[in-house]
Amino acid sequence: MKLTDKIEITNEDNMELMARYPDNYFDLAIVDPPYGIGASKPSKKPNKAKQKNGEILSVKTAEYTHKDWDNKLADSDYFKELKRVSKNQIVWGCNYYSFDLTGGRIVWDKMNGDSDQFDCEIAYNSLNKRTDIVRFMWSGMIQGLNISKLISKANVQQGNKKLNEKRFHPTQKPVKLYEWLLMNYANEGDKILDTHLGSGSIALACHNRGFELTACELDKDYYEAAIKRIQNHIAQQRLF
Repeated sequence: MKLTDKIEITNEDNMELMARYPDNYFDLAIVDPPYGIGASKPSKKPNKAKQKNGEILSVKTAEYTHKDWDNKLADSDYFKELKRVSKNQIVWGCNYYSFDLTGGRIVWDKMNGDSDQFDCEIAYNSLNKRTDIVRFMWSGMIQGLNISKLISKANVQQGNKKLNEKRFHPTQKPVKLYEWLLMNYANEGDKILDTHLGSGSIALACHNRGFELTACELDKDYYEAAIKRIQNHIAQQRLF
């Protein structure tokens, strides 16, 4: 589906999508393939959230439909094809893979505090051999106001829960994280590829920052929910 002149998203297998494109067609692939840790069947999270002032509040926690997309890792054929169609890659969950992902690393510190959730996520970065860290608060209803390398700046809650990103995917990543990746690792005019769209956060980031995105999502439920989310976001921007 062509959502704008720069955003195209399809409901299909990623290998089918990539097969249509010539070598090095995309400038940067930013992907979040399955980790094989059962994230598609998440346990129910506690419905209590500690505020910055120490107050404990009851919150409505997201309940996700159990699926099987995270039962196993993406295979070597996927990575071979990904590297064929894209000049550079940022791959989340690289620590779960044994394939050759020699290069840099990006560490996203979720500012979780004492939460039982993972403290951070790690991405492979083919653009350099550094280890870069970025911080953004992302723990259920507790979401950050700023994304930054500085703890002092990132350690600020968004505050108004009504303005939180609505989460419908168990491994959903924040739009601000994808915007940070685009602003720090992509160049103006780059063609972006995402082979596992999920909640569609990368599409919102690409739209906000003016990047061209080609993406796909195999699961029909997630695809339809992501399309609706993106269309609503675009409509709201046009309204204001």
